[in-house]
Formats: sequence, C-alpha cells, structure tokens
Amino acid sequence: MESPVTDAPETDGPRARAKRESLRRILVAASARLRREGLEGAAIAPVMKAAGLTHGAFYAHFRDKDELAVAAFRQAFATERERWIGATRDRSWPARARRLAARYLTARHRDDPGAGCAFAALATDAARAPDAFRAAYGQELRATLAAIRGAPDDDPMRPPPLDHAAAMLALCVGGLSLARAVNDPELSERLLSACRDAAERLAQADAAAAPPD
Repeated sequence: MESPVTDAPETDGPRARAKRESLRRILVAASARLRREGLEGAAIAPVMKAAGLTHGAFYAHFRDKDELAVAAFRQAFATERERWIGATRDRSWPARARRLAARYLTARHRDDPGAGCAFAALATDAARAPDAFRAAYGQELRATLAAIRGAPDDDPMRPPPLDHAAAMLALCVGGLSLARAVNDPELSERLLSACRDAAERLAQADAAAAPPD
C-alpha cells in the first residue's frame, strides 16, 4: 500500500507541497499516538500539538476525528508491514515465518508500541470502533496476510494456505498483546519466547509437509 502522503504529483506548486507536508506531519503524529494510546490518542488537539500545527489546520485535511483515526491507522502500515515481513523473493514460507516471528516477538517491539504494529495496539479498540475503522482494520489485515503468504498460488515457492498465514499472524499479534498486558517482566519475556518457539514449530511442520521440488 502506498503512503497517503506521497501519492500526489511531485510537480505541484509550493502551496500544494506545503499542504502535503502538513498532512504528513499530522499522520505521523496521529499514527504514533494511536498506537501508544488507542483510539483516544487520535484526539484532534493533542495530535495537532504533536504535529506542530494549529487546530484549524486539521480541517484542511479531515472532517473529524474518526476520519483521522482511519487515515492514521493506514499510515502505520505504509512502512511497518514490510519491516516485519521483509522481502519474500527467494525465501521459502518456513523461512518467512521464522523471520516474522523473530522480528515481531521482541522486547523492543513490546516496549515501543508507538513505532510498532497497529494490529496489536488496536485490536481491543477496533472491536468497539465505528464501522469505518473496523473496515480499515479488516482491509489492512487481509493485505498483511497476502504479504505474509508472499507469492501467487502458481509460484514454484508454493505460498502457504491462507489459514497458515492467519495462524502465524494471530500467534504473533496475540503473543505481543499478552506480553504487553502483564506487569510481570519474567512472564512477559516467557510469553514472547514461547510464541517464538511455537512459530518455529509451525514453520518446521509446514516445511515437513511441503511436497518435494
């Protein structure tokens, strides 16, 4: 998915460039706040303050807080999805699964939700969110599952069934969410480690079940 702040033509004049830059600042600020604080983090006043812009500048880009929340949620995946999943070329599904778990289920990711995965940060909020936000959550989830699977169905790399990718993503998101929720550091680390181990077992099982070349 392309970032919403880079889609406009580069030949626009100074005013258009300034407007795109203000939108970029709003989305960066809102996306980080959304992941740290949930949907309440997309409140207009603190977002605009974090972006270094006036409250009135908000309405040049969005109708209301709900529209901002959807855009900020999508912005989180403009860069983060590839960071967790990585390139799929020349990587088998088991290798991609291991890489996802190793990058995702870490103490660093657990401790920095503002720069982390929006699925884990907003799963609970999304269940109670307006329909537009829930729709965006589902769309980004489907796009992420497609990215995890990697290659088209007729590719010789044989991407995994959708259920395998869904199980791996659910393991990662659920494990990270639980590791963040508890206030016991030892238990939190154990949750991350246990989920990494489970991901490895799933990857090995898929590798063993794959038909020979």
